Amino acid sequence: MNAIHASNYGELTGQPQCLRLVRQHGAQLCAGEVKLHQPVVEHTNYVFDLRVDGDRVSDAELGRLAAWFHSINARYGDRITIDEPRGYQSAAARNDVGRVVSDYGLMLADEGAPVTEGDVAPGTIRVVASRASAHVEGCPSYTNPGIDSPVRTDSNYGCATNSNLAAMIANPDDLVQGQEGNGRESSQVATRAVGSYRTRQPTGNQPLPATTTRSSGGGQ
Repeated sequence: MNAIHASNYGELTGQPQCLRLVRQHGAQLCAGEVKLHQPVVEHTNYVFDLRVDGDRVSDAELGRLAAWFHSINARYGDRITIDEPRGYQSAAARNDVGRVVSDYGLMLADEGAPVTEGDVAPGTIRVVASRASAHVEGCPSYTNPGIDSPVRTDSNYGCATNSNLAAMIANPDDLVQGQEGNGRESSQVATRAVGSYRTRQPTGNQPLPATTTRSSGGGQ
């Protein structure tokens, strides 16, 4: 499991520290002081080895793969790759695995699989499910209420916003590096929410429901 801080590895209070982190991690962190309580993205790799008969994967092995996907709750955001022995790549075997992957609303990634423990044995292929998760370390934090200075925030500042962001984001890897746009389609997606906000009737325009506390019985 690898952890990546979405913004930084601590609070930066000076440009020399900022420049040093840029040289070490290649991140553009010098646009002012970077705050604490930034989301941390962690990656976990799940591996599953399948036997290959010739250049195909049997129905029994594909059934085992489907049961494994179910056991790890394969879901959106999981990156599925195949690691094959060097020189024994099989397009037919990839297609067999891809059919099971598509049953979970996912696609096989074109890029290579991440490095995992142990070699892939001859006559097998390794399916790797890489999952990212995000959380904010050290939250909530009430160590310093910040009431001693009118120009300083308390130690819990930013916890709520960033914790909610980490919990709601569909693909935590987008916190580290956003997805690249593809021209016209990307602009349509970006403006869809704005269009809905402008054209949809606010729910507050509807009249309040009529209610009464009077009993419908014949009593006083």
